[in-house]
Amino acid sequence: MPLRLLRFGFAREHPEPRMFRIPERLRATYDVVIIGAGGHGLAAAYYLAREHGITDVCVLEKGYLGGGNTARNTTIIRSNYLTPEGVAFYDRSVRLWQDLAEDFDLNLFYSTRGHFTLAHSDASMRTARWRAEVNKHLGVESEVVDAAEVKKSMPMMDITCGGHAEVLGALYHAPGAIARHDAVAWGYGRGADRRGVEIHQNTEVTGIDVEGWRIARVRTTRGDISTRKVLCAVAGSTPRLTAMVGVRTPIYIHPLQAMVSEPLKPWLDPIIVSGSLHVYVSQSARGELVMGASLDPYELHSTRSTLDFAEGLAA
Repeated sequence: MPLRLLRFGFAREHPEPRMFRIPERLRATYDVVIIGAGGHGLAAAYYLAREHGITDVCVLEKGYLGGGNTARNTTIIRSNYLTPEGVAFYDRSVRLWQDLAEDFDLNLFYSTRGHFTLAHSDASMRTARWRAEVNKHLGVESEVVDAAEVKKSMPMMDITCGGHAEVLGALYHAPGAIARHDAVAWGYGRGADRRGVEIHQNTEVTGIDVEGWRIARVRTTRGDISTRKVLCAVAGSTPRLTAMVGVRTPIYIHPLQAMVSEPLKPWLDPIIVSGSLHVYVSQSARGELVMGASLDPYELHSTRSTLDFAEGLAA
């Protein structure tokens, strides 16, 4: 438990200062400019300052901190992938997650739940066994369980799925977890701010100037910044940003929609994923069911959900 949280537990009053400073002005020059104050951009700023001592860093965000993909995801944390490269990368990520609250001295509501990838066919069961063996070989905790074990872990679940896609078993990944995504953004933001990084919200990048094949300056709605190093951490806006420097990126933007229910009495402890049913679901600390599905087949840059998606997932 973070010491700060324990200290607040014994305090009569809980005055909470701002999570990070709000700079009054944008300086004319920085060593590094990071575009995007989401999880990736803020983490980059935090580790540049903490691990490398690079603190003359400016993070630019056109909206508010953590208001993009970081606050619009299903918060699932896992490492039960199939390729050795993917397993190694995400296993390291899970280990970082487990200590992140202590690093930030902030409660991230990190909760290890266990992760079930349901199998509805013999082919899915073969894939589950394959993934389990790869995971075990690389030191990641995963195993194949039968339908009875799935039912035991989730008594309220209808493993016949109405007779359309009966659950035959699952790949169970014990370290699977969830966390409070906005708290992660605040933690990275506060940690970077305390080390001298400046975070500028409501500051949109309008252009990037290149001179002699090198970045010269970043133009924003609040003025220009001279810099030689720019990190683009803007997810779906990446093609628009890279086009400013004459680079065409082969990235196509497809929406991955998710939704939450009204708060319910806690009943779903593990994380449930079904590729056959195109759904993954977990229950948050506040009781909401957090649900997602597969990618939509069309390109879209809007963050608004569609009625068709909500109806399909609810069904």
